[in-house]
Amino acid sequence: MTRWPRSVYEAGDEPDPRFSLANERTFLAWLRTSLALMAGGVAFAALGPTGDVLELVVALALLVTGITCSLSALQHWIACERALRTNQPLPSPWMAAVLGIGLGITGVLACVLVLSS
Repeated sequence: MTRWPRSVYEAGDEPDPRFSLANERTFLAWLRTSLALMAGGVAFAALGPTGDVLELVVALALLVTGITCSLSALQHWIACERALRTNQPLPSPWMAAVLGIGLGITGVLACVLVLSS
């Protein structure tokens, strides 16, 4: 049986299934977060009352943050799974900082938009 990605599953030894399943649940939680961000961006763009440039910027910020979260979730899952298999320390969750900064900027832009309308 061949499992994908090979770069993960051919490294090291098979870890305790509980750890791999916990890593998978974390990955899925990040994907749910990214999906919510992207849905918020689409909703913001579609339901924005004025079509203002700032509304577009907020919608794009949500979409870009969601896309970044999604892509980095896969990268983080791979890095964690490889670390589990090779008995190495788990990598730091750098995407949490990206998400925090992205949402902070988006929140400030949304506040400016609400106050200006």
